[in-house]
Amino acid sequence: MTTLSSGFARARRWLREHPLAFDATLAFCTLVAMICGSFTDPGDGHGRPAFGARTPELFSVLLMTLAAAALVLRRRRPMQVLAVTAALAAVEYVLMDPPAPVVMSTVIALYTVASRTDRPTTWRVGLLTMGGLTAAAMVFGSTPWYSQENFGVFAWTGLASAAGDAVRSRRAFVDAIRERAERAERTREEEARRRVAEERLRIARDLHDVVAHHIALVNVQAGVAAHVMDKRPDQAKEALAHVRDASRSALNELRVTVGLLRQQGDPEAPTEPAPGLAVLGELVATFRNAGLPVEVACADRDRLPAAVDLAAYRVIQEALTNVRKHAGAGAQAEVSVVRVGATAEVTVLDNGRGSAGRSPGAAPGPDGGGAGDGDGPAGGGHGLVGMRERVTALGGALTAGPRYGGGFRVHAILPVEARTGEPDRPGTAGGTGLCR
Repeated sequence: MTTLSSGFARARRWLREHPLAFDATLAFCTLVAMICGSFTDPGDGHGRPAFGARTPELFSVLLMTLAAAALVLRRRRPMQVLAVTAALAAVEYVLMDPPAPVVMSTVIALYTVASRTDRPTTWRVGLLTMGGLTAAAMVFGSTPWYSQENFGVFAWTGLASAAGDAVRSRRAFVDAIRERAERAERTREEEARRRVAEERLRIARDLHDVVAHHIALVNVQAGVAAHVMDKRPDQAKEALAHVRDASRSALNELRVTVGLLRQQGDPEAPTEPAPGLAVLGELVATFRNAGLPVEVACADRDRLPAAVDLAAYRVIQEALTNVRKHAGAGAQAEVSVVRVGATAEVTVLDNGRGSAGRSPGAAPGPDGGGAGDGDGPAGGGHGLVGMRERVTALGGALTAGPRYGGGFRVHAILPVEARTGEPDRPGTAGGTGLCR
């Protein structure tokens, strides 16, 4: 049974790949059926057909052969094949008595037209064929017009039209389902690529925040150590200790960030919590050790969601890094985090005079873009851009620009109910207070 089914499947697949061979086989089988039918008398008076009761004329055999041969081209020229077979069947009804079943080829041709055209065309062509052949059989046949042979012509041609239309409708339905499935697959792929791009951007922001902050501190402390190495070795040792601490912190944060990229089955990711306002004091201490006076004013109220807590920490970190890099000597900074209704507002101010990378003479735009990027000469970095993207991803807003009378101001408004699809970071599921 398995061998028979596999052989049938192979034959079906071969015929589907070679439609002309299939049509030639169908034409030959139709010719055999018509010739066999031409030897059969429909009835002997008692409703029983008799085989061999009559012999077809040579002209009828010629018509049957021509009609069967036309079926070979039924896929390429369906309308023309239907016209030829219908004309041959009509000639048989007009000239021969009793007629040979040439109409069998017309039934197959009509089915082909109905399955490969639209419904209005099927109705028009089907009614014309049914009416024409039925009328020819009734008018020119020797049997009464109401005989079953005449109504059989009407029934078989109508059945061919209905079957072809049903096959066409089912084929269109299957094609529509397949097209929807392919479109859904493309949509899933596009959504996956979009999510990958968003995750890549988020990780890039995290890496930028970590590296920019700690490397800036390392650079400052290394410069201090090099300057006082000969005259004040104790101060140089203290500066190098700060370098060591800053580099260790950078490595730890990088380990946490890179741990988010691990796949299932990889070694266990680090479990250290992501930074947040709970460790704001440690962050401020690193800047104070680097020579930047920082004043902090925070309201210890409700707990913040993990994403909002991390975004607030990163905004403060990046803003203080820009102050240290661009505000110049003698600059001071002020940090405030307060809860206002359903939002948390983060503000970082400085009184610096430096202008590199911060465009103090440019007025900020509606979204703070006019202030330039605080992470490189002439706004060539990604500091403010990264902060703005991080805040906007949560449904908040960030403005940054020069203050009247000198200095710079960064102000972020973060909704407490974060609108983000990012998963919670390790160790931050419960959120933190505004400051500790």
